[in-house]
Amino acid sequence: MSRYREWDLQCKVYVGNLGSSASKHEIESAFGKYGPLRNVWVARNPPGFAFVEFEDRRDAEDAVRGLDGTRCCGTRIRVEMSSGRSRRDDRRRGRNRYRGRMLSSMIHNHHNHHNIHKYTSTVATIAKLLSRLFLPLFAIT
Repeated sequence: MSRYREWDLQCKVYVGNLGSSASKHEIESAFGKYGPLRNVWVARNPPGFAFVEFEDRRDAEDAVRGLDGTRCCGTRIRVEMSSGRSRRDDRRRGRNRYRGRMLSSMIHNHHNHHNIHKYTSTVATIAKLLSRLFLPLFAIT
């Protein structure tokens, strides 16, 4: 049996909110009504989710529509097509997205500060030049 991460994503279904006592047999029984199953994997540590691989993607889609929100293994389950990403990947992506926004904000603020400084120093330079040019004219009159 191949690892659940190597299964065909078009036929792979995520089953969430399972109780800790969920059995492979119960899941096979509920999902098998929608078509032939290729694989079933039930998480044990931590418990609470499973993956089911169908032989045909249409059966997987039918199972998602038919079983999402129904009771199985003693709880109301969440059933959706698997995204292929782990929760660990989602947490990393969220943290990196936050770091990226923070870094972008810091760079933007730095550039604004730098541009303001550059602008004010340019204005000061122009003011000095103008005073040097025109001050002698006003002193003569």
